[in-house]
Amino acid sequence: MPLAVEAAARSHVQRWADSSGLVEPKFELNVVRGSRPLAACRQAVTVDAVDTRLPSRMRFAAVCAGADGWRYEFVVRAQISARIAVVASDVPSGKVLTDEDVLLERHDISGIADSVSDPQDVVGMSGKRALRSGEVLRMNLLTAPTVVKRGDAVRIVARREQIEVSMAGEALDSGARGALVRVRNANGTVIRARVTGAATVEPVDMPVSTNSPTP
Repeated sequence: MPLAVEAAARSHVQRWADSSGLVEPKFELNVVRGSRPLAACRQAVTVDAVDTRLPSRMRFAAVCAGADGWRYEFVVRAQISARIAVVASDVPSGKVLTDEDVLLERHDISGIADSVSDPQDVVGMSGKRALRSGEVLRMNLLTAPTVVKRGDAVRIVARREQIEVSMAGEALDSGARGALVRVRNANGTVIRARVTGAATVEPVDMPVSTNSPTP
């Protein structure tokens, strides 16, 4: 029975590693055996995931169906390592990270929910506090810089298939890349837009009219 539970847990961890984009993941599993003996099951036992939020302490249930069936929960501990982003050298608080500030190193990530597999995901962000050389980069330690400030002139760009239309606007909110802000377009209409870069946004409420002027 523990072998069936381990196989189910291994399959789950492998799917999770693949979907998370982990770089060169490796993992070891340990099924914690309980003291209660298991009765024989006349049919195939199924294994269901109960709680897999923390790889370091997952729970799986082995189920024997039928009138004389049973259900028994196992704790499975996974130790997972992968190559993740770390700080290459000391970085002061607020300094924007560059390619030279980030390295990939193998670390145990079993207890880290927000590690970074692709250095480009954090390049351009800055630390909420000073970052130490060798420290594992976690998303909750970082903040995206504000690239659009309230009152800034922005370019509103709408794309549909092969057509791109743009017009001038004014940001009514400040925001980092990916943030939603209010923008007043050249016609005086206030729309919601997503920040796509420095002084550039894309509308999310309504498309820019094809009759709109291009600056």
